[in-house]
Amino acid sequence: MTAMQRRGRRIMMTPAELDAFLTEQRTCRVATVSPDGRPHVSALWFAWDGTSLWLYSLTRSRRWAELRHDPRLAVVVDAGEEYGELRGVELSGTGVFVGEAPRTGEHCPELAEPEALFARKNFGLDEMPHDGRHAWLRLTPDAVASWDFRRLSAL
Repeated sequence: MTAMQRRGRRIMMTPAELDAFLTEQRTCRVATVSPDGRPHVSALWFAWDGTSLWLYSLTRSRRWAELRHDPRLAVVVDAGEEYGELRGVELSGTGVFVGEAPRTGEHCPELAEPEALFARKNFGLDEMPHDGRHAWLRLTPDAVASWDFRRLSAL
């Protein structure tokens, strides 16, 4: 169950707007927690399937190591340059590793849709290229907060 947004309801995205925004955007910022409690933020490309955010991460990255230690994460996807154009989504929850790590293309039915989405969106390809250095992480958020400052002019 996803937590309801309590603040900023007048500028939050509708479910359809949120879905469209996450489908069209390419880059997100992923926040993980290091073993000593320090936050670590890094940018990644992602795919959104309407329910979960799929992250394709290097398995030899600091992010991957931190998620192995503590799978909690938060992700922000945002857009806009001027203040009145700012919009975005924060998703948080527990990451789940899916498929082999690193990913070499072994048959995994659960990855068919996210790999097709990711390959089309980010590479313009019909099939996902596998480099043996990346693997998949799925975030089905426990909490989602969104904002669209373009709504401010109507308030």
